Amino acid sequence: MVQLARKGRLHPAVGAARVSVARALNDVLGQGTVLASGRKGSASSPQKIEDTGNTEQKPLVLVGLSGGSDSLALASVAAHFVRRGEIQVGAVVVDHQLQEGSAEVAQKAADQARELGLSPVLVETVTVDASSGGPEMAARIARYGAFERAVSATDARAVLLAHTLDDQAETVLLGLARGSGTRSLAGIPRIRTEDGVTYLRPLLDHTRAEIQDICAAEDLEPWNDPTNTDESLMRARVRHRIMPYLEENLGGAVATSLARTAAIIGPDSEFLEASARKALAQVCLEKTTLTSANGRNITSVEELLQIPENARETHEIAVILDRQALAELHPAMRRRVLALAVTEAGGETPGFERLSALDDFALTCAKGGPVQMAGHVVAYKTRPPVQSAGSTGREKGKGFSATGILVLMSRTEPTTHGAS
Repeated sequence: MVQLARKGRLHPAVGAARVSVARALNDVLGQGTVLASGRKGSASSPQKIEDTGNTEQKPLVLVGLSGGSDSLALASVAAHFVRRGEIQVGAVVVDHQLQEGSAEVAQKAADQARELGLSPVLVETVTVDASSGGPEMAARIARYGAFERAVSATDARAVLLAHTLDDQAETVLLGLARGSGTRSLAGIPRIRTEDGVTYLRPLLDHTRAEIQDICAAEDLEPWNDPTNTDESLMRARVRHRIMPYLEENLGGAVATSLARTAAIIGPDSEFLEASARKALAQVCLEKTTLTSANGRNITSVEELLQIPENARETHEIAVILDRQALAELHPAMRRRVLALAVTEAGGETPGFERLSALDDFALTCAKGGPVQMAGHVVAYKTRPPVQSAGSTGREKGKGFSATGILVLMSRTEPTTHGAS
């Protein structure tokens, strides 16, 4: 079933995938932990990791395995490093219970992982709540919850996911269609830590056709997920209608070009995100540093900042911004800072229209509000007789009665007339 059972030269697609997986693993586990080829360890006979002895010092990673061609090929490539005795590789199979016979599909995938020499192999059964966010997002939330539980149970260092170059191209195209910014156009990240779990996607440079070559070379029998051809789902329509049309009419390298776009924009987006977080810290005001500029003895921060009484009843102050310092930022940086401030306040990442409205609101010092943000966050502008006694780079004792303060507030009580 695997490379060891085959005579002859190593298939180029298998060799290239091993290099990519080794590079991704070394990025997380430390350089030199695994080698794509060479004489480190021995591949003379397949052996499950629990039979090798002295496994406690070998780091464990898990493969997110559906049994489809992409994830099965990734599992087979990762098993190479198990046979070499360099690391432990397990698998987590998620049964979404969305199709008849899903339990049997999950069990077959688990059996295939064990045959490859992966251990431990966990099967996680989840319930997908599609009441909000659409079926694809609901399935993703359930799946990633299963990954988190698997990592917690096994103390795995990372989860390997089998997204390909074609998946990357589809993601970028969908981002373009939505009119998204650099965060979406950066596509699927190669490495990302989410809710304490590190996810690695080592096959983003490999096409779906190359994955099929790996399955054939390794004599694998993948499961064909019917949702991949269900064109009621947007991604399936992109895959089977739009991408072939673009390839035919714009040239045969559209997928590669879109994936290259993500590779270029990704680092740019990460840099801008880090810069925006630093800028947010510089324009933020801490409650404890604010005092009355006219000597009034006011104990409530809401009263000190002149927040309307009706807002105080249902919301609490979450983020306070120096409006003038914010307005002086470059527009590209200012909008990112505002988006981060909304999420810091507990809201959702604002879309283009809402972010534009908040940006326009922040540019003038006139009192105003509320400006509603998704996620029960509202913004107010005030010009209170307040000064900052902090030492965060601003002039000590700076007053805000002329320049104003931008306050983001999060809801503390439910409303009976709809969400904010």
